[in-house]
Amino acid sequence: MATENTSKKKDHGFIAFFKNKKENKTAIRWVLYDVGNSAFTMIACSLFAIFFQNLVNNEFGVSVDSTNYGNSVYAIVTSLITILGVILEPLFGTLSDFKGYRKGLFLSFSLIGVITCIALGLEMNYIIWLIILIVSKIVYNGALMIYDSMLVDVTSEDKVDEVSSFGYALGYIGSCVPFLIGVAIVAFGFTNFNVPEGSEAGMAHSLTVPWGYLICFAINGLWWLAFTLPLYKSYEQKYGLEPRKNVIHSIGESYKRLGRTFKKVKTHKGIFLFLLAFFFYIDGVYSIIDLAMKISTSLGVDQVQALIALVMVQFIAFPACIVIAKLSKKYRSDHLILWCIGGYLFITVFGIFISETWMFYVLAVFVGLFQGGIQSMSRSYLTKIIDKKDSGEFFSLYDSFGKGASFLGTLLYSVINTICASSSNEFVSSHSSNFGIIPLSILVVIGAIIFIKAMKINEPLLLKDKNKTEDNSNIETNTNT
Repeated sequence: MATENTSKKKDHGFIAFFKNKKENKTAIRWVLYDVGNSAFTMIACSLFAIFFQNLVNNEFGVSVDSTNYGNSVYAIVTSLITILGVILEPLFGTLSDFKGYRKGLFLSFSLIGVITCIALGLEMNYIIWLIILIVSKIVYNGALMIYDSMLVDVTSEDKVDEVSSFGYALGYIGSCVPFLIGVAIVAFGFTNFNVPEGSEAGMAHSLTVPWGYLICFAINGLWWLAFTLPLYKSYEQKYGLEPRKNVIHSIGESYKRLGRTFKKVKTHKGIFLFLLAFFFYIDGVYSIIDLAMKISTSLGVDQVQALIALVMVQFIAFPACIVIAKLSKKYRSDHLILWCIGGYLFITVFGIFISETWMFYVLAVFVGLFQGGIQSMSRSYLTKIIDKKDSGEFFSLYDSFGKGASFLGTLLYSVINTICASSSNEFVSSHSSNFGIIPLSILVVIGAIIFIKAMKINEPLLLKDKNKTEDNSNIETNTNT
């Protein structure tokens, strides 16, 4: 009997999770959805801006002024999307907490996201394209927020850290498949397609052919759809509030609940401090991701090398997430978050001193090691300190805090970088990109200090969760015996 129990205990981990399809069916589909929607993230941070610049060039011609105008407009729209997300997502979250609403909202947002993702590959007026981009990003963020809140419904408390980590792990590695296919099509697929007279064939020409982008965006959109439908089919909302008479009443109640949510967060000091800490420390995560291309450009790293580094981060993040999931069986999620915050403090400090291309790749390696861990553990940590029936409203705040942090981090970087670049001191002006990272290090430190305070307050909830897990394990052991 002892041998049987030992084998039972060993039957856990990444491979065992997928082998047990019957018990983990919905959780597996939840994890795999991350494979689908992460494809959108990859092209959004790499190819959208390039295609948009092509549309601007078609309108005004290829010139330095056209490039500067395109960069400025795109940056303004990106900021607008962030602000709209912060405003709208809490409404989406509170509305999704009503039973019967979450599943429909999830499918609606995902389908609109897929359609607009494909539409963004069409050649059109650049202003219309930007409007579609705004819609696409908002519904994508809405679907992602609702997806996060589903975590409380798809798995048990003792597996939440693992499942959250597995989602990020497969999201990182799985998103590379359509991305690499798409990038290959865009960069190399149309090198000889209708080359204008007087122009040279090759990758530079291929990057300007709209058909390549349409095919690429369609592949990524359909990839997203393929992983959306299975989750929609099997997901059932376990925790939630009873819906009102109709949708209009539910929306009205959602607005009322927003005010109560903010009051609730204030009275629950542990939740408030965690969200505040998350706002500061996640700044280092999202800002480094958003600024990676700018940092690489300042070092003279070309687009191909930067894309290689981006893919390298995904491949490193995959096993790193699996490791963090395994560690979550031995260590509390708050302790793992603190370790990851320490990792990001090193990343932001190291970024200040980057001066060579090889250092950029070292930065990419460490981002891959800690990025998935800090995101997955933060997500699962929140599920342990909130009331499950309110998961939608709290995850909407969680995502809004993350977007606000990213906006603040990139803003501080841009301001410091601009000031230093215009300095009369040659050393300061030539290292403006490095100085721009200093505020990120400071914000990560602030996040760490606040999180330590949150840990102390929320510790009873995590210990209670751990005791439940141990009790469940003892029951299973006794049953097997």
